[in-house]
Amino acid sequence: MTILMSLFGTKVFGLLLLLQEAAASPEGSTADHFTLTEMVKNMGGVAISVVIVLLIMSVYSIAIMVERYLTYSAAKKQSREFAPRVAQALKNDRIEEAINISDKHRKSHLAMVVSSGLQEFRAHEASSDISGDEIEASKRALQRAIAIKTAEFKRGLSGLATIGSTAPFVGLFGTVFGIINAFRGMKNAESAGIAAVAGGISEALFTTALGLLVAVPAVWLFNYFTGKVDGFVVEMDNSASELVDYFIKNRTKQLKA
Repeated sequence: MTILMSLFGTKVFGLLLLLQEAAASPEGSTADHFTLTEMVKNMGGVAISVVIVLLIMSVYSIAIMVERYLTYSAAKKQSREFAPRVAQALKNDRIEEAINISDKHRKSHLAMVVSSGLQEFRAHEASSDISGDEIEASKRALQRAIAIKTAEFKRGLSGLATIGSTAPFVGLFGTVFGIINAFRGMKNAESAGIAAVAGGISEALFTTALGLLVAVPAVWLFNYFTGKVDGFVVEMDNSASELVDYFIKNRTKQLKA
């Protein structure tokens, strides 16, 4: 990968030298070939294919970004509303009410975890004694709920990571073909002026820039969303631990009674 990036840097440096030559050239008509419209018009089939692929990747990554942002925002908002209400219900030993509160906050990650643990606990609460095995069953229910919700939170993030890591190389693929076209034009032309390689240079610059434009936001948002998921996992683990403590206290009350 290091060798590939070194080659990429070498090619970009060569393109900059060609642009410098173009700027120093007395021919004024070549400047018109480097407008965005002219770049698109002069692109070959490979460059157009690369641009289409990058645009599809961009649309897909934007869709993931928006969907994940809305999901995480809803989870955070509902969890803030859910936590004090369910804490008050459990403080008064109203398990049924706590489950009903959880069902009303379906987008909350804390509500899903608490509901799973409470339903498992309620299934054994009718017995005369709550044994350690039954508390362990509640723990396993909490762990399953955390694993399921974590997987839901991570959905789509692998796509962002893939786009962030591959988009620059897709753009580099278009860059390579643009450079090939530039030298082909230079060979076929009678003179080695900038006009002979303008089309290839425009393809190379455009696909490179577009690849970076697609990759950078995807990497940024992937890291941001990964941090959010890690925070949600910590919150779910803490809630599960507090709920297990509640089960143990409840069992202690039964034993004393």
